[in-house]
Amino acid sequence: MEKQKIILDCDPGHDDAITILMAYTHPSIDLLGITIVSGNQILGKTVKNGLNVAQYLDMDVKIYPGASEPLVRETVIADNVHGVTGMDGPVFEKLKRQPEKKKAVQFIIDSLLESSGDIILVPTGPLTNIALAMKIEPAIIPKIKEIVLMGGAYGNGNFTPSAEFNIFADPEAAHVVFKSGASIVMMGLDVTNQTICTTEVIERMESADNKAGKLFGDLMRFTLKTQYEEFGLEAGPLHDSTTVAYIVNKELFEVQEMFVEVDINRGPSYGRTVCDESNVLKEKPNVKVGKKVDTAKFFDLVEECIKMY
Repeated sequence: MEKQKIILDCDPGHDDAITILMAYTHPSIDLLGITIVSGNQILGKTVKNGLNVAQYLDMDVKIYPGASEPLVRETVIADNVHGVTGMDGPVFEKLKRQPEKKKAVQFIIDSLLESSGDIILVPTGPLTNIALAMKIEPAIIPKIKEIVLMGGAYGNGNFTPSAEFNIFADPEAAHVVFKSGASIVMMGLDVTNQTICTTEVIERMESADNKAGKLFGDLMRFTLKTQYEEFGLEAGPLHDSTTVAYIVNKELFEVQEMFVEVDINRGPSYGRTVCDESNVLKEKPNVKVGKKVDTAKFFDLVEECIKMY
């Protein structure tokens, strides 16, 4: 099996941690590196969280710190969901690992320029690192095989009535990426909210009786409470993990090609991904938008990855 090369750009984050877990171990994926951005918490905390996950699961992967603030707007974080650390719940041993000295944006640029156009970028946080890389070195854009991102929605948001958090956290960066001409797959809330991680799912993953299963349980038991309090959801969805699942098995998902643009006006729809689902604008589609996921098979894949540890 030829492995698909990816760079995972994330802001760990509970569901980011599960995504790291899956991307590292699945035999069809070659995880070239993990780049970190601020988002669920400030950069110092998201970098630490990424290092903690890698150390806990003994991952041989390099972690590159990236942008500490959005391109234009003031910084926002999602501590209402992810807690003071950005990954409340698990208790990690003293951190011994260090991030790389090379910065995330430079790693992205170098990796793409040196590639043969065979790398997929997988952003599961704000798109600041990706947008900066595109602006600094536009020559990378045609070298991107695909961008499979978690963010946005064609329905309602989760941070404002209009906007999903990852896009709202840096709308201007998202605007750059969506207008870039790169091939984009968007796993938005409409599909990711179908991956509700109930107590039964948590117990199933914990039954693997290994470190990955324990980490999954420690992470997702914390979100049972916050997701109900904040959004009225039965439990926490595995938003970000839909990206890796899509790369591993596209047949799990129903997607629709749409023309999508990001609202960067500072009004009530600031940060909204405006998706022309009905093609009223007659514009050429620029994004494949996730609509449905086979939830049972999705969790089969998550369990498969956990059991590999």
